[in-house]
Amino acid sequence: MARRKKGQPVSGWVIIDKPPGVTSTSVVNKVKWAFDAQKAGHAGTLDPAATGVLAVALGEATKTVPYVTDARKCYRFTVRLGAATDTDDAEGQVIATRDARPTDDDIRNGLAAFTGDILQVPPQYSAVKIDGQRAYDLARDGEVMDLVARPLTVSRLLMLDRPDPDHVLLEMVCGKGGYVRSIARDLGATLGCLGHVQWLRRVWSGPFHVDHATTLDVIESAARSPDARAFLQPLQVGLASLPYVTVTRADAALLRHGNAAPVSGPQPVFDAVAWAAADGRPVAVGHVRHAVLYPSRVFAADD
Repeated sequence: MARRKKGQPVSGWVIIDKPPGVTSTSVVNKVKWAFDAQKAGHAGTLDPAATGVLAVALGEATKTVPYVTDARKCYRFTVRLGAATDTDDAEGQVIATRDARPTDDDIRNGLAAFTGDILQVPPQYSAVKIDGQRAYDLARDGEVMDLVARPLTVSRLLMLDRPDPDHVLLEMVCGKGGYVRSIARDLGATLGCLGHVQWLRRVWSGPFHVDHATTLDVIESAARSPDARAFLQPLQVGLASLPYVTVTRADAALLRHGNAAPVSGPQPVFDAVAWAAADGRPVAVGHVRHAVLYPSRVFAADD
């Protein structure tokens, strides 16, 4: 006899405005407990000191996490000019200082080098794996690693404010895998003054905006009660970046068993990844070829 999973088969997204001082994993665990959910995950880690949008997926919504993780994200952050730290943020130890300070025009001109398709070296304290170990674990042991640069698309990088010579407020919109700390570090190096992130907030991530997020305190006050359902968004919200097709109830059963099925929709979808629904309920995600969807992920009928 199959062992029954602990918790309830609740599915959907809970969007948290993460406070500073807690890890993303801690937030996920608290939301999972509040909903007594069987499964939980999140779409993109925020450093403990960072705040803003943390999209927590419950149940079947965990299958849509990659589509939010791959989506663009918007960050606002303050760079402290004149000092470099070993973590590239204010949590680390200062390892070098410079007296030089750039002008506003210097900063605006410097930002151009970090816009578009760029290569970015992750921070020494990051979750990048080196021979099976996390870089931050090796860094804590005193190792200095030669990390490989990774491609990143930066759609927008703007200076929003310069409150004083030592600080600049920036806004960045980027694709998957961007490290704000690396932007601050490399911008400081380019400007000749050094720099690190002092404050960081994720404004939006894919379809989720901080204006529509809730707090951990609110979730915890509604925990294990029907009131918590008011903060649960449907799992298909995480598929907003994909085209949408429809299937019949009979074909929905085919898809849920891993078989291909014919699809239709308000607009034709040719040779692309799409998600399918029957009676408005998500059934599967897969590749559409010649009006047939070949499923790669399927959703339970009772999600």
